[in-house]
Amino acid sequence: MITDQQARFYADNGYLIVEELFEREKIHHALAAIDELLNPSNSDKPYEFEPRDGTTVRRIWSPTKKHQMFRQMASDPLLLDCIERLIGGNILFHYSKLNMKGPRVGSVVEWHQDFSYYPHTNADLLSALVFLDDASTQNGCLRVVPGSHRGGLRSHDVDGFFRGKVQGIDEASAVNIEVPAGSVVFLHCLTLHASARNESNLPRRTFLPAYRAADAFPIYFGPHAAHNEPGIELLRGRRAKVARVEAGVHSLPIAEREFGSLYELQEGSHLRKDLSAMTTAGYAVADAAAH
Repeated sequence: MITDQQARFYADNGYLIVEELFEREKIHHALAAIDELLNPSNSDKPYEFEPRDGTTVRRIWSPTKKHQMFRQMASDPLLLDCIERLIGGNILFHYSKLNMKGPRVGSVVEWHQDFSYYPHTNADLLSALVFLDDASTQNGCLRVVPGSHRGGLRSHDVDGFFRGKVQGIDEASAVNIEVPAGSVVFLHCLTLHASARNESNLPRRTFLPAYRAADAFPIYFGPHAAHNEPGIELLRGRRAKVARVEAGVHSLPIAEREFGSLYELQEGSHLRKDLSAMTTAGYAVADAAAH
């Protein structure tokens, strides 16, 4: 169980490290499950690839829907006991993903707050980053700005459009989260965080199930923010009949067009795809005119 001192640390800093919450055997089973999902014979390929080489998987979508191992891990009583201490006893499963951080590639994640992607009536939402490999500065470990969750939601716009990243961060106060495999970092949805490229020869794989208090309801149902709602599941306690609403004004994640992942949005690759499609179409028109 999380102690009073740890709970205060989370409240003050917006994150909490619990080292080696999961034993090595369970981590081994999780890595074996990833191998099964990546097996070429698996017809269901919920992947996103690194743009640099087009073959290294950088994210696996909704692993709790794809493999029983991750569903079990996301609802593990040890994990839920910690979450209950931080956001209360009525816990909803929100979504899940696997960030892969392949060797010598592992895409950069720029500074952002998760809440910007899915604003709710209150901010009792968190992610549990379950590290399946040792995390270090060399392999692109998580970086956080302690206490940044107390400053509210920052603008994630660039040139007037939602780009899912915060500019002008003073990184002097940022800390690197270096932890052994099996450790879990509980991350408040308003805590500024980022990660660098993996410069090592080994992967840095992280399972990220996300949770919210049952009385936190989404306030925006755009194409990206709403896609998690069909998978919402009560894991502990009971569902809420009223919404708990915190005062504040929150920008909505309204982009000028639909986008895929955080990576694609921050990189602007969805814009490049549009440009490529327009260029291809232009060539086709010119070719047709020439003939």
